[in-house]
Amino acid sequence: MIKRIARTAGFAGLFAAIVLTLLQSLWVTPLILHAETFESAEPVAQAPGHGHGAEAVAHDHGAAAGHSHDGEAWAPEDGWQRLLSTGLSNLVVAVGFALMLAGLFTLRAPGQTWQGLLWGLAGFATFSLAPSAGLPPELPGSAAADLLLRQYWWVGTAASTAAGLALLAFGSNWVLRILGLVILAVPHLIGAPQPEVHESLAPAALEHEFILASLLTNAVFWAALGLAAAWFYGRNRQDA
Repeated sequence: MIKRIARTAGFAGLFAAIVLTLLQSLWVTPLILHAETFESAEPVAQAPGHGHGAEAVAHDHGAAAGHSHDGEAWAPEDGWQRLLSTGLSNLVVAVGFALMLAGLFTLRAPGQTWQGLLWGLAGFATFSLAPSAGLPPELPGSAAADLLLRQYWWVGTAASTAAGLALLAFGSNWVLRILGLVILAVPHLIGAPQPEVHESLAPAALEHEFILASLLTNAVFWAALGLAAAWFYGRNRQDA
């Protein structure tokens, strides 16, 4: 059992990490590099309706909380260093999520490979889509609320989404499924922590494209991870 889980996590995680890294290098990373060119410019207030619609914007670059840069801290250079660093980070995350899926498969194994797509989409909803509804992906130079508060809300939202989806999918009666819907809605009713002033150094159009790119690449990543995990788990079970 342990060997089956380890093989599934290793191979599925590697495959999904390669897919994610390729997509990020083609779409997400260029947007980040483009946004970094605006970090020497002054913050631009978001239009009313995006957040608090503040009229005045601080001119201090340090006002973009959570995006200060330490000149002495090492950071990978553009090119192969950034690609390698991103790929290794993606591999660690992908293997961790694949271990989670493989562990869940021991409780309820997918009968066919395509069912792994459903598990993958559930993972996407739990760890990407639901948290992004309150805390969308941010470009460098974007103002943000307190980091600890954002982490608490993210973890709570992911846990609520996982529990709510589980009750909706596996609940034995309508009471449990209605409870699942309530649990899904709770973190969004509470609301994610927001900065006092919504500001960004990058143009709004670039920010919107970055959010779209991040969500779509993560959706493809989770779909690939779910399908690969289901396929490798089923194959390892047959070979056992």
